[in-house]
Amino acid sequence: MEAKGPGLASSIGLLVLRLGACGFMAAHGWGKVQTVLAGELDKFADPIGLGVGPSLVLAASAEFLCALLVMAGFLTRLAALPPAFTMAVAAFVVHAADPWTMRPDGPSKEPALLFLTAFLALACLGPGEFSVDAVLAKRRAAAPKPGASPAPAKAS
Repeated sequence: MEAKGPGLASSIGLLVLRLGACGFMAAHGWGKVQTVLAGELDKFADPIGLGVGPSLVLAASAEFLCALLVMAGFLTRLAALPPAFTMAVAAFVVHAADPWTMRPDGPSKEPALLFLTAFLALACLGPGEFSVDAVLAKRRAAAPKPGASPAPAKAS
């Protein structure tokens, strides 16, 4: 019995999750990308001791570039890990003293935890059928294997 990919409903759900979570994440990271492009590498926190500039570049890359990769469904499982890590740092280091849920009077862990949950789910589940990864997998499956003998010709 041949293994099949996710069903139609699952693939649509994964597409919605990728487009929604990654679209919002990319929008969130765009400000950091603009800060990097402006050369203002000193305008960021250094939550894990890598330095202000490297922290900003890594966060911008995770939140914008990796989010776009996951949005397209390209290298999805791998590309979902940097945003997940970045959101874990945001929730448990940057917002360590903040409450778990949103309050009208200040920051919380909640947005970072929501993004963390979405990116961990995508890292585990993959992108679904509506993705660059799925197209590439189908092409690899259809390509002849190196060293494989061609199929025998049908006798007439």
